[in-house]
Amino acid sequence: QVQLVESGGGLVQAGGSLRLSCAASGRTFSNYGMGWFRQAPGKEREFVAAISWSGGRTYYADSVKGRFTISRDNAKNTVYLQMNSLKPEDTAVYYCAADRVYRRSWYANSTDEYDYWGQGTQVTVSS
Repeated sequence: QVQLVESGGGLVQAGGSLRLSCAASGRTFSNYGMGWFRQAPGKEREFVAAISWSGGRTYYADSVKGRFTISRDNAKNTVYLQMNSLKPEDTAVYYCAADRVYRRSWYANSTDEYDYWGQGTQVTVSS
């Protein structure tokens, strides 16, 4: 059983920054890609960013490209999401997720490609 625990959310003014962390346990972290998703009130959960199992490839939704950076530290079993130049429309609950495929060769950007999820952390950006 994989456990994912997010932290780092909070309230920030537009233009500010936050760094989310997701600590993983329960299987060999370095063999699986990781992703970040978000869900705003009344909306479906949407893809934000993904990183390959090795950390060598990253992928972003167009809405966050150039502002957000996903990274991972396999020695610490942790994935990060650095969020800069935040906008009010970034307000959502952010979830980290673990890819269901061992050493996937391509990126995964849909929720059904991930089989473990964290509890979520709230990010609120005020205007």
